[in-house]
Amino acid sequence: MKLEKKDILKALENITVPGEGKNMVESGAVTNIQIFGDEVEVDVTINNPSLQARKKTEVEILKIIHKEVYEKAKIKINVKVDAPAAKPKTNEIKGKPIPGIKNIIAVASGKGGVGKSTVTANLAVTLAKMGFKVGLLDADIYGPSMPIMFDVANEKPLAVNIDGKSKMKPVESYGVKLLSIGFFTQPNQAVIWRGPMASKALNQMIFDAHWGEIDFMLLDLPPGTGDIHLSIVQAMPITGAVVVSTPQEVALADARKGVAMFQQDSINVPVLGIIENMAYFTPEELPDNKYYIFGKEGAKNLAEDLKIPFLGEIPLIQSIREAGDVGRPAALQTDTLTEAAFQEITRNVVQQVVNRNDTLPPTEAVKITTMAGCAAVKKK
Repeated sequence: MKLEKKDILKALENITVPGEGKNMVESGAVTNIQIFGDEVEVDVTINNPSLQARKKTEVEILKIIHKEVYEKAKIKINVKVDAPAAKPKTNEIKGKPIPGIKNIIAVASGKGGVGKSTVTANLAVTLAKMGFKVGLLDADIYGPSMPIMFDVANEKPLAVNIDGKSKMKPVESYGVKLLSIGFFTQPNQAVIWRGPMASKALNQMIFDAHWGEIDFMLLDLPPGTGDIHLSIVQAMPITGAVVVSTPQEVALADARKGVAMFQQDSINVPVLGIIENMAYFTPEELPDNKYYIFGKEGAKNLAEDLKIPFLGEIPLIQSIREAGDVGRPAALQTDTLTEAAFQEITRNVVQQVVNRNDTLPPTEAVKITTMAGCAAVKKK
């Protein structure tokens, strides 16, 4: 029997291309047919890259040619995959914009005990000293500490009427507007909530509060990587994340996971950088000595390894702990090593927000310029 190309094409018209609603010939999937006696070579291009799709295409072509044209034909099928080009990865801002809030910075840590909340509190008051309007949301549902650190443990947010709706008014301390689950629980009361309930409470503090105009909203996240983090990312348009770690290997291993969490495609939040807390200890009687109790430059090396900015280091100073315990963040002290350290770190954070807003789509078009340790926020 003499095989002809027109007969092969007619047979292949019985095969429908998945997802297109057209037959293999009409869609252009059949790119070439060559016949050598009783041998047939068919070149086919499909869009589905899976092995299953390729095998199915080969089997269907074999069956239809043997059935409709010649059952003893020797058939060779060359399947080429021409999958649609992947969409370029974009840092799309997720979450519903919050009126009046220009930049939202999540402060995270891979593990507990590295001083994340202390760093967040001092960043907040330093930003306020620079002249920014600052808000702080204590999102550490199971271990809220901001009411103590800001000396407002006995305060309660008031209700205010905004456009006919009742809203929570954040507690204000040292120029920082603050909300925390700690305002709604007793000091000795444990918060034993499942993820959905905790997420609901966070959403109420985010969207049922009257924050007003805020240049920087800081989020004190719980340690680790879990349900609360995902809820926050889904609920709010995060500008960027800051990861806090001590220099020791155990903390660095978890900090690496924290960075990886924000960089996942499903989350995709820009990491502004890493802060190293408890970097070294200097005794008062030996001011020129540095003792690297937890290791030396571990977080700095991690930042270099991950190719993200290193925002600075904070020494292990007793007064930082004491200031947090009495409710007056240490960065409020003037002319101290602590104030200088937090000023440098805060300026670096602001600069990274500038860079991030210049290169990626922001929550709102905002331009930030630093001037002699101070900064101004302007709408573009």
